[in-house]
Amino acid sequence: MTKGTMDLADQLLEQHVKHELASLKGAKLRKFLKQELDELWQQAGTLTLNRVTSGDQVMGVIHRIVMNMELDAGIPELAAEMATEVLNADVQSQTTLGEIISREQATGFLEEALELRQQRERVISEIMSHPVYQELVANVVYHGLVNYLYEDNLITKSVPGVGSMMKFGKRMANRAVPGLDETFERRLKAWLSDSLPGLISRSEQFLHKALSDDELRDTVMAAWVSVEDRTIAELQEGLGDVELQEFVVLGYEFWLQFRKTPYFEGCARAVVAHLFEKYGDRPVVDLLGDVGVSQEVIMAEIDAYAIPVIDVLREEGYVEALIRRRLAPFYKSAAAKKILQQEA
Repeated sequence: MTKGTMDLADQLLEQHVKHELASLKGAKLRKFLKQELDELWQQAGTLTLNRVTSGDQVMGVIHRIVMNMELDAGIPELAAEMATEVLNADVQSQTTLGEIISREQATGFLEEALELRQQRERVISEIMSHPVYQELVANVVYHGLVNYLYEDNLITKSVPGVGSMMKFGKRMANRAVPGLDETFERRLKAWLSDSLPGLISRSEQFLHKALSDDELRDTVMAAWVSVEDRTIAELQEGLGDVELQEFVVLGYEFWLQFRKTPYFEGCARAVVAHLFEKYGDRPVVDLLGDVGVSQEVIMAEIDAYAIPVIDVLREEGYVEALIRRRLAPFYKSAAAKKILQQEA
């Protein structure tokens, strides 16, 4: 460019920058953003979700950001610190459980849980069939029988001295026949082993009858009434900062592994597939409306957040530098040079 052409290009660039800066401030900025939002909303009313994106693209985002992105080691530390601050916040001792979950909501959750009768019966059956529970039952019955025979039966309670005589006789018998105790214990436990399936079966039948909907409802609501007026701080007594941080770290480590499992990916694909099956051929505005996003909602966030952030960036000089980066190459281009030379 000639010197005159360069001067004219610089003057136009400066005026253009000033014009753009003035339009990105105050009422003009809000008017501009509102107008663009109206335009975008009209586009969303005609463009379908399939036209804008695809299921594979969404799954790609999930793979890159959710499943495969390497997370810094500082995240669990920060999360643990935040959890500790929440645990120690004054609001914990100022808020009762009933203020967070009302009795009506608790009742609603309970009623829905009671509908899962089949699952409840399956859990009871699985607990009853577990070896640990069976061993517990056997030990309880064994010690109960032994205690009853030597101490708590009707005869030893009613006739003075009988209990002591039975214990004395037991000691004498053991001296006369060493190992008698072991033989008795072995035979009793063998009998328990043979009788255990029947005991377990009757226990299971009893629990199914005892844990009726009415009994569970009364028990749970009675427990709820006893805790709903207690503060959150009272309910979490015994959970110290160290324990809470350990739970946060364990939860974070679980998430790191869980997000890479085929199960997680399968769930994500099912959700994405259903989303596009339902909304793929419909305008994007339908999806936005169904999740509660409207022009008013977006504009409220623009007023509350976007405009103040742009104001800060303008004050820091970033907005002007951005405009110059966008416009300067044009005013220095061959096309601009040709037009300015013609005008000169």
